[in-house]
Amino acid sequence: METVVLNSNSKADLKLITDIARKIGVSVKYLTDEEKEDLGLLNAINKGRTGEFVDTEDFIGKLSK
Repeated sequence: METVVLNSNSKADLKLITDIARKIGVSVKYLTDEEKEDLGLLNAINKGRTGEFVDTEDFIGKLSK
């Protein structure tokens, strides 16, 4: 299964694309604002993940500066 996310400022253009997708048997789902935020957060977490541990005291010390 493949997934595509489309973003458009034109509701008419997006409707046209989704109508065509449905016509050829591709399922369409509109994301809620909360779902879009969740995807953004997941992407940020995955990009920031290094597999290394951070010293808590050092981290908090840098935050308080």
